[in-house]
Amino acid sequence: MSAAAPTLTSGSGAVGAPRVMPLLEQRLTEVRRLRTRTWIVDTVIIVAVAVASAFWYGGGTTDLPAVIAVVVLATTWAVALVVARARAHRHGSGRRWELAPIAHSAVIGVAALAVVAGIEGSGALVPHLSISVPLAAAALVSVRAVRRARFARRRDADTLAPRTLVVGDQAGIADLIRSLAGDDEFGHRIVGAAVPGDAAPTMTVDGVVYPVLGTPEQVAELARQCCIETVVVAGGSDDPDYLRKLSWSLEGAATDLILATRLADVARSRIAFERSNGLALTHVSLPRFDRSSMRAKRLLDVVVALAALVPIALITPVIALMIAVDTPGGVFFRQRRIGRGGREFEILKFRTMTATAEADRAALASANEGAGPLFKLKHDPRVTRVGAVLRRFSLDELPQFWNVLMGEMSVVGPRPPLPTEVSEYDGPVFRRLYVQPGITGLWQISGRSDLTWEQSVRLDLHYVENWSLATDMQIIARTAAVMVRPQGAY
Repeated sequence: MSAAAPTLTSGSGAVGAPRVMPLLEQRLTEVRRLRTRTWIVDTVIIVAVAVASAFWYGGGTTDLPAVIAVVVLATTWAVALVVARARAHRHGSGRRWELAPIAHSAVIGVAALAVVAGIEGSGALVPHLSISVPLAAAALVSVRAVRRARFARRRDADTLAPRTLVVGDQAGIADLIRSLAGDDEFGHRIVGAAVPGDAAPTMTVDGVVYPVLGTPEQVAELARQCCIETVVVAGGSDDPDYLRKLSWSLEGAATDLILATRLADVARSRIAFERSNGLALTHVSLPRFDRSSMRAKRLLDVVVALAALVPIALITPVIALMIAVDTPGGVFFRQRRIGRGGREFEILKFRTMTATAEADRAALASANEGAGPLFKLKHDPRVTRVGAVLRRFSLDELPQFWNVLMGEMSVVGPRPPLPTEVSEYDGPVFRRLYVQPGITGLWQISGRSDLTWEQSVRLDLHYVENWSLATDMQIIARTAAVMVRPQGAY
C-alpha cells in the first residue's frame, strides 16, 4: 500500500483553490440576481421604446430594414449597457456611475445603428436617434431614481453596499471614513476597523461609532467571521510582503482589496497606473497652467458670456426697477476684488443691500457668522427684500458676465476674494489665485455659505489643480440646478 500523499499548504491554505465562504457566496448571489433583474428591465425598456418608435414612424407598419434597425439598436445598447455597468461598478456605486453607463451604451448603440443604416441606405437612424434614444434613456434614469428612492425608505438601504473592513492606524482610518462618507459616488457599508496594538473596542468618527474588531494580523479571520466583501488598507503600507500575504489570505473571504493612498484632491484623469518588475506604480500628472490651456478656457468664457449677456440685458430693466422701488440707492454694486495673480479689479453685481451697507458693517462685526476671513450673516439686516430674492437664486451675480467678457473673471473658478481676505491668506491658500476667479465653482454647487472655511479652501484648491473644460461645463450645468433649488445662499 502506498503512503498517503502529503498535503502542501501555503499562506492561504491547501494547494486547491480557496473555497468562497458560504455567507459571501450568498451575498454575491444576491448582487448577481439584482444585476440580472436590472438588465432584464433595461432590455425590456429599450426594446419596447425602439419597437414603438419604429411603428409610429412607419405609420403602424414595419418593413425588414425597420426590424433590423430595432434588433441592432436594442441588442447593441443592451449588451453595451451590461459591460458599461460592470466597468462602472468598480469605480463606485453612486448616482454618477449609474448614469454614465446609460450615456456610454446609448452612444455605442447609435453608432452601430448608424453603420447598419449607412450600409442599407435606409432612414432608420432618424426615428431612433430623435425618439427611441431620448425616451429610453429617460425611462432608464427614471427606473434608477425610483429604485434608489425605494431603497432609501428601507431600513436596510445599505445592505447591498459592499461590507467593508478598514485597516490601519486610527488617524488614517478616520480620514478614510470621512472621505468615503462625504462622497456619494462611492457606497461602502463600513462594518468595523482593524487597528494595530491594544486599541479601544470602538472608535468615533464625526459622531458615528465604529467597532474595532481586531488587529491587521487578524484581517483574514475577521473577513471570514463578518462576511466582509471589501478590505481597505488606509494610507497604504510600506511592507509589500504584508500586502501580498494579505491578498492571498483574503482569497475566498473577500472580493476586493483596496489600498488608500495619501494623494488628496487629485482628479481621476490625472492618475494612471503602471507596472515595473512586478511593482505597481501610481503616475500622477502635475497641474498645467500653460498658455494653450488658458486660451481654451478663455474661449469658453467668451462664448458663454456672450450667450448669457443677451437674456441678461432683457431682464436687467425689470430687476433694476424692482431694486429702485424697494430702497434708495444705485442699481449696481461695485467692489474691489482680487483676481488671478493678485491683480485687483472691480466686480459688478446687482445691489442687494442698503446704500449704507459698507458703513454699517463695523457695527455688525461681533455678530459675524462667516468662516475664516469671510464676513457672513444668515439674517443680515442690511439685505433688502428684493436683495434677499436675488441672492437666493444667485441673480445678483448676473452682471459679472461683463467681468468675464472683460477678462477679469472666468465663468467657473474659485470665489473672488476681497483684499482684506487675501491679506489673511497663508501657505497653500494663495494657490486660489493661480486661475481667474469665477461666477460659479465647486463652492457654489456644494453648499456655498454653509461650508466651513476649510471646506471652501479645499474645494477651490481641488478645482485649481484639476480643472478642465469638461469639468467647467459640468459645473455650469450643475449650477443651473442649484439656482432652482438653492442651498446656503444668503
